[in-house]
Amino acid sequence: MLSISRESPHQDDVVALIRASDTLMQSLYPAESNHLVDVDSLARPEVHFVVAREDGRALGCGAFVRGAESQAEMKRVFVDPAARGKGVARALMEALERAAAAAGVTLMQLETGIHQPEAIALYRRFGYVQRGPFGGYKPDPLSLFMEKRLASLETGVG
Repeated sequence: MLSISRESPHQDDVVALIRASDTLMQSLYPAESNHLVDVDSLARPEVHFVVAREDGRALGCGAFVRGAESQAEMKRVFVDPAARGKGVARALMEALERAAAAAGVTLMQLETGIHQPEAIALYRRFGYVQRGPFGGYKPDPLSLFMEKRLASLETGVG
Protein backbone atom coordinates (compact mmCIF):
# COMPACT_ATOMS: atom_id res chain seq x y z
CA MET A 1 0.00 0.00 0.00
CA LEU A 2 1.32 3.43 -0.97
CA SER A 3 1.78 5.97 1.81
CA ILE A 4 2.88 9.57 1.52
CA SER A 5 4.14 11.49 4.50
CA ARG A 6 6.25 14.45 5.43
CA GLU A 7 9.78 13.25 6.10
CA SER A 8 13.33 14.47 6.33
CA PRO A 9 15.25 14.51 3.06
CA HIS A 10 18.35 13.48 5.07
CA GLN A 11 17.70 9.72 4.82
CA ASP A 12 19.88 7.42 2.73
CA ASP A 13 17.06 6.09 0.55
CA VAL A 14 15.68 9.59 -0.02
CA VAL A 15 19.12 11.00 -0.81
CA ALA A 16 19.46 8.20 -3.38
CA LEU A 17 16.18 9.33 -5.02
CA ILE A 18 17.40 12.93 -5.13
CA ARG A 19 20.72 11.84 -6.64
CA ALA A 20 18.85 9.83 -9.29
CA SER A 21 16.82 12.97 -10.08
CA ASP A 22 20.04 15.00 -10.31
CA THR A 23 21.57 12.46 -12.69
CA LEU A 24 18.51 12.54 -14.94
CA MET A 25 18.34 16.35 -15.00
CA GLN A 26 22.06 16.66 -15.71
CA SER A 27 21.67 14.24 -18.63
CA LEU A 28 18.85 16.34 -20.11
CA TYR A 29 19.96 19.94 -19.49
CA PRO A 30 23.13 22.04 -19.23
CA ALA A 31 24.07 23.34 -15.78
CA GLU A 32 22.66 26.84 -16.44
CA SER A 33 19.23 25.33 -17.16
CA ASN A 34 19.16 23.10 -14.07
CA HIS A 35 17.39 24.65 -11.09
CA LEU A 36 17.96 21.85 -8.59
CA VAL A 37 17.40 22.27 -4.88
CA ASP A 38 19.91 20.38 -2.73
CA VAL A 39 19.12 18.13 0.22
CA ASP A 40 20.00 20.75 2.84
CA SER A 41 17.67 23.27 1.17
CA LEU A 42 14.87 20.71 1.22
CA ALA A 43 15.19 20.51 5.02
CA ARG A 44 14.60 24.25 5.54
CA PRO A 45 11.52 25.33 7.56
CA GLU A 46 9.74 26.92 4.57
CA VAL A 47 9.88 23.64 2.66
CA HIS A 48 7.23 20.93 2.87
CA PHE A 49 8.98 17.73 1.73
CA VAL A 50 7.14 14.43 1.31
CA VAL A 51 8.15 10.88 0.47
CA ALA A 52 6.02 8.18 -1.16
CA ARG A 53 6.68 4.71 0.25
CA GLU A 54 5.41 1.23 -0.39
CA ASP A 55 6.31 -1.46 2.14
CA GLY A 56 8.88 0.97 3.57
CA ARG A 57 10.66 1.48 0.24
CA ALA A 58 11.01 5.09 -0.97
CA LEU A 59 9.44 5.29 -4.44
CA GLY A 60 9.24 9.04 -4.94
CA CYS A 61 9.44 12.44 -3.36
CA GLY A 62 8.36 16.02 -3.84
CA ALA A 63 8.23 19.37 -2.13
CA PHE A 64 6.84 22.84 -2.17
CA VAL A 65 8.70 25.91 -1.02
CA ARG A 66 6.66 28.69 0.59
CA GLY A 67 7.22 32.04 -1.08
CA ALA A 68 5.78 35.49 -0.63
CA GLU A 69 2.24 35.79 0.71
CA SER A 70 0.14 32.81 -0.43
CA GLN A 71 2.48 31.57 -3.19
CA ALA A 72 4.61 28.42 -3.26
CA GLU A 73 6.83 26.66 -5.76
CA MET A 74 6.63 22.93 -6.46
CA LYS A 75 10.11 21.34 -6.46
CA ARG A 76 11.75 17.95 -6.74
CA VAL A 77 8.76 15.86 -7.80
CA PHE A 78 10.50 12.63 -8.78
CA VAL A 79 9.54 8.96 -8.98
CA ASP A 80 11.99 6.08 -9.16
CA PRO A 81 11.88 4.82 -12.77
CA ALA A 82 11.13 1.28 -11.50
CA ALA A 83 7.97 2.61 -9.78
CA ARG A 84 6.57 4.66 -12.66
CA GLY A 85 3.11 3.88 -14.00
CA LYS A 86 1.76 3.02 -10.53
CA GLY A 87 0.18 6.40 -9.74
CA VAL A 88 2.99 7.54 -7.44
CA ALA A 89 3.43 10.92 -9.14
CA ARG A 90 -0.32 11.56 -9.05
CA ALA A 91 -0.43 10.69 -5.35
CA LEU A 92 2.56 12.96 -4.62
CA MET A 93 0.94 15.86 -6.48
CA GLU A 94 -2.36 15.37 -4.64
CA ALA A 95 -0.61 15.25 -1.26
CA LEU A 96 1.48 18.34 -1.99
CA GLU A 97 -1.47 20.36 -3.25
CA ARG A 98 -3.59 19.32 -0.26
CA ALA A 99 -0.84 20.30 2.20
CA ALA A 100 -0.22 23.59 0.38
CA ALA A 101 -3.91 24.51 0.44
CA ALA A 102 -4.07 23.63 4.15
CA ALA A 103 -1.10 25.98 4.69
CA GLY A 104 -2.92 28.83 2.94
CA VAL A 105 -1.17 28.59 -0.43
CA THR A 106 -3.45 29.76 -3.23
CA LEU A 107 -0.94 29.95 -6.09
CA MET A 108 1.38 27.05 -6.87
CA GLN A 109 4.10 27.69 -9.45
CA LEU A 110 6.72 25.43 -10.97
CA GLU A 111 9.54 25.26 -13.46
CA THR A 112 10.14 22.11 -15.48
CA GLY A 113 12.25 21.26 -18.47
CA ILE A 114 10.97 20.92 -22.00
CA HIS A 115 12.59 17.47 -22.37
CA GLN A 116 10.25 15.93 -19.78
CA PRO A 117 7.00 15.28 -21.65
CA GLU A 118 5.62 12.95 -18.96
CA ALA A 119 6.07 15.58 -16.24
CA ILE A 120 4.56 18.29 -18.44
CA ALA A 121 1.56 16.06 -19.20
CA LEU A 122 1.11 15.33 -15.48
CA TYR A 123 1.15 19.01 -14.59
CA ARG A 124 -1.34 19.81 -17.35
CA ARG A 125 -3.66 17.01 -16.15
CA PHE A 126 -3.56 18.68 -12.74
CA GLY A 127 -4.63 22.00 -14.26
CA TYR A 128 -1.29 23.82 -14.44
CA VAL A 129 -1.08 26.37 -17.23
CA GLN A 130 1.91 27.90 -18.90
CA ARG A 131 3.14 31.31 -17.76
CA GLY A 132 6.31 33.38 -17.98
CA PRO A 133 9.27 33.18 -15.62
CA PHE A 134 8.57 33.99 -11.98
CA GLY A 135 10.67 34.73 -8.92
CA GLY A 136 14.36 34.71 -9.72
CA TYR A 137 14.01 32.72 -12.95
CA LYS A 138 15.07 34.21 -16.26
CA PRO A 139 13.67 33.24 -19.66
CA ASP A 140 15.22 29.96 -20.80
CA PRO A 141 14.31 28.10 -24.00
CA LEU A 142 14.77 24.81 -22.09
CA SER A 143 12.40 25.76 -19.25
CA LEU A 144 8.63 25.72 -19.07
CA PHE A 145 7.03 27.79 -16.32
CA MET A 146 3.57 26.84 -15.05
CA GLU A 147 1.10 27.77 -12.34
CA LYS A 148 -2.19 26.74 -10.81
CA ARG A 149 -4.63 28.45 -8.48
CA LEU A 150 -5.34 26.16 -5.54
CA ALA A 151 -8.73 26.00 -3.92
CA SER A 152 -8.83 27.54 -0.49
CA LEU A 153 -9.80 24.98 2.11
CA GLU A 154 -11.82 27.59 3.98
CA THR A 155 -13.92 28.73 1.04
CA GLY A 156 -13.61 25.82 -1.38
CA VAL A 157 -12.80 28.21 -4.23
CA GLY A 158 -9.55 29.07 -5.82
